[in-house]
Amino acid sequence: MFTTLGRLLIASVYFSFLAFTFASDTLSIYWIDSEGGGSTLVVTPAHESILIDSGNPGMRDARRIHQVLTAVAGEKQIDHLITTHFHIDHFGGAAELASLVPVGQVYDNGVPTRDPDRNPDSSGFLARIKPYIDFPAEKRHVVKAGDTVPLKQQGSKHLSLTVLAAQQKIFLHHVGSVTNTLCASGIEKASDTSDNANSIVLLLRYEKFRFFDGGDLTWNIERQLVCPENQIGEVDVFQVNHHGLDLSNNPLLIRSLAPTVAVLNNGPRKGAEKNTMETLRATPSIQAIYQLHKNLREGAHNASDHLIANVGEQCTANYIKLSFDPANDSYSISIPARQFLKSYKIK
Repeated sequence: MFTTLGRLLIASVYFSFLAFTFASDTLSIYWIDSEGGGSTLVVTPAHESILIDSGNPGMRDARRIHQVLTAVAGEKQIDHLITTHFHIDHFGGAAELASLVPVGQVYDNGVPTRDPDRNPDSSGFLARIKPYIDFPAEKRHVVKAGDTVPLKQQGSKHLSLTVLAAQQKIFLHHVGSVTNTLCASGIEKASDTSDNANSIVLLLRYEKFRFFDGGDLTWNIERQLVCPENQIGEVDVFQVNHHGLDLSNNPLLIRSLAPTVAVLNNGPRKGAEKNTMETLRATPSIQAIYQLHKNLREGAHNASDHLIANVGEQCTANYIKLSFDPANDSYSISIPARQFLKSYKIK
C-alpha cells in the first residue's frame, strides 16, 4: 500500500509527464519504410499528424505507417494527408490506411480522369485510383502553388507548411530571393511528360528549422525553383527527390538549397542512383546522407552503413526519425532500431 508521500510522488511524476506530453514544443519527422514508395510522417508540437504520401497498395505499407503513427508517435488519426502525385507508390496505400485510422483533410492535384502519364489506355490507372477516390475523409482539397496547409500553432512558436510548386506551377514570391549565380552552369534535360513533374513540392518551417520535400519532382522543374532566383533559400534537411533517381536531383537545386542533411526514401533495389549520390557527396553543405535502405544492386552507391536504417533486403521496416525543439539550436536524427543518434546545428 502506498504511503501519502508515495502517492504524492506518483502524482507529481504523472502530471509532469502530462505537462511534457501536451506542452512539448518538439516537431518530429518520421521516414517510414515503404520499400521504394513514399511515406513521410510529420507530427507537430500541437499533435497534428501530416502524412506526405501513403506508400504502395496492400496492407504492408499501411500497417507500417499505422505502427509508427500510433505505437511510436502516439497519434490516433491522420489529420492531413498530402499526395504529391498520382503514381501508385505514392497514393496506393491511402485506402488501406483509411481502414485502420481516420483520415481528416486530403490534399492533392485533383484526381485525373485519365492516366497522368499519358498512356493511351487509361483503364489500368482508373482501376488503381478508384480505392483512393472512394476512401472516407473529412474533406478533399486541390492545391495550387502558394497554398499553405492550415496547422495549429503551439504558443508563440511559428509553424508553416507551404506549397512551393504544384502541377508545374512555381510559387513566385520573391521575398528575400536573390539572383542565383549557380544557374549559369546548369543544363536542361528532355521534358518529363510523366506525373512526376507535377509533384507537389513542400517547405515545412518551424521557427528557424526548414525541411524540403519535393515528392518525385524532376530535373527541369527543380531548376525553376531556384533559377534565375532562389525562391526557397537554404534548408536544414532535404528529402532527396524521387527516391534518389538520376531523372531528378538537379545539382542546381541541391547546391542552392545547401542542406546539412539529406534523407533518401529509397528501396533495396530502387533509388540511390550513381549521379544523385555523387551530387549529394559533392555538395559542400551536406554533412550526412541517410538512407531507408541499402541499395543492393551490383555496383550500387550507398551512404555509410551506420546511416542506413535497413541494410538487408529482407528488412524489418526500421524508420528514421528527426526531432527538433526550438529551445535548442540543433535537431537530432536517429535510427532507433540501430541505437543511432546524431545532432546537427540549425542554419
